[in-house]
Amino acid sequence: MSHITYENIKQHSEINAYINKGNDVLGVLGYTDHGPGHTTKVAETAANILTKLDYDARTVELARIAGYIHDIGNMANRKDHAQTGALIVFTLLRKLNMDPTELAEIVAAVGNHDEDCGIAISPISAALIIADKTDVRRSRVRNFDISTFDIHDRVNYAVTHSGLDIDAKSKIISLNLEIDNNICPVMDYFEIFLSRMLMCRKSADFLDITFSLVINNAKIM
Repeated sequence: MSHITYENIKQHSEINAYINKGNDVLGVLGYTDHGPGHTTKVAETAANILTKLDYDARTVELARIAGYIHDIGNMANRKDHAQTGALIVFTLLRKLNMDPTELAEIVAAVGNHDEDCGIAISPISAALIIADKTDVRRSRVRNFDISTFDIHDRVNYAVTHSGLDIDAKSKIISLNLEIDNNICPVMDYFEIFLSRMLMCRKSADFLDITFSLVINNAKIM
């Protein structure tokens, strides 16, 4: 069996073509960026979470891989993209002759990352969920006409600073946001992201740590 690495996946032209197509599809639908900028950030954040929590190097590498390819199903449809993506990932990684046990870990993580039907079922999936749902930032907005912003655009554009801090000693992972209230009230953030933040909290519970949300220096969760 082949020992697939993150760099193998990141440099794979077929995988990148599918990720880019998924991002194009979501662009037509008016969604924020889900291309290599987002997937790379999710990959590195998921790996950082597990590294700080002292997981072994191979588990960290699998989290990177899962993070990079988690949104590949968007090339087919946004609806059920986690499950579609899991099937696509299974086919691609099997073709690369990946170890079946590792392949299964990644497929399970990709298939469970969406808040509509997913849940943390492994350290890799928990780290992926937290990394994905906490990627809230102005640079993900693709609509440059503020007058036509929908609530998703407003919420992301209003975030002037975003940082995810992992304190392994205190067993706390904190999403720290600064939001421009003139662009988007904090309540609008909760209208869009409450289910995602609750998913982060449950994923943190799986990792035996506490998830905290701080907005404009006020602890919300």
